[in-house]
Amino acid sequence: MRILFMGTPVFAQASLQALVEQHYEVIGAYTQPDKKQNRGMKKLPSPVKEYAITEGIPVFTPETLRSDEEVQRIGEMEPDLIVVVAYGKLLPEAILQIPKYGCINVHASLLPKYRGAAPIQWAVLNGEKETGVTIMHMVKELDAGDMIQWEKTEIGTDETAEVLHDRLMQMGAQLLVRTIPLIASGAAIRTPQDPAAFSYAPMLTRKLSPMDFQKSAAELHNQVRGLYPWPSATAMLGEKKLKILQTRLTGEHTEQQPGRIVDSTKEGIRVACGNGSVLLITRLQAEGGKKMSASEYLRGHALSPSDYFLGKQA
Repeated sequence: MRILFMGTPVFAQASLQALVEQHYEVIGAYTQPDKKQNRGMKKLPSPVKEYAITEGIPVFTPETLRSDEEVQRIGEMEPDLIVVVAYGKLLPEAILQIPKYGCINVHASLLPKYRGAAPIQWAVLNGEKETGVTIMHMVKELDAGDMIQWEKTEIGTDETAEVLHDRLMQMGAQLLVRTIPLIASGAAIRTPQDPAAFSYAPMLTRKLSPMDFQKSAAELHNQVRGLYPWPSATAMLGEKKLKILQTRLTGEHTEQQPGRIVDSTKEGIRVACGNGSVLLITRLQAEGGKKMSASEYLRGHALSPSDYFLGKQA
């Protein structure tokens, strides 16, 4: 089977690598153009491009797929199947119609929940207890095609979006190589998505970062986990802006007002939250500083009884 791969980040690279290791014929890899990154703003290739080059796979980085030339080029490649994993571009109808077996997508949620760009993060932000990966046929509408295979996994109470990303990345890659033989043999069953169960997972922005301590400790814990490592949850300790990188739920109850510091110990900083709940901050980063444990921060920044976290950031 001639497979054309389309993907960009490390999440996609894992699926491409799985295809190569299973000796599938990958005839090309489409990925986003090199982008300026880091402080030097040097243009760097995507993880998919880097891996494809090492394997001798032809790489294509068009700015758009919506040109007659690009449609013609893909048609001339004669792919039997197009595999898309976090590519970052929508495929026009003309390309969807090219492969004999259609186009399939590896998506990091249990569809139809969390269609869109950030399904992993939103599952954590919303406090979901489980998520998974879904292999689906692609249609013109975003993430709305018939499902072929899916696999579930529990989300740990303290699991961050970063850790969950890496688990789902490997799950998706392995589910992909198990699904392709079903497609090739005609044994793949197509299950339509339930439109009533649809939800959307938009791209993350820094507008999601500010913590509101009027919310419950559980909601804030989910916010910290879901926004790690980027853009990170933030909180104002008086006039100091902190990135809150790691927290724990304590199960404790306090009569103190939300935002007030219950205590600060070697464990971290306990903060009163909504409904009398308490959140333990264990890892943070001061503006312009390095990441550190809360106990390390406290050694250089002693807290007074008058210090408190703002209930809602401006």
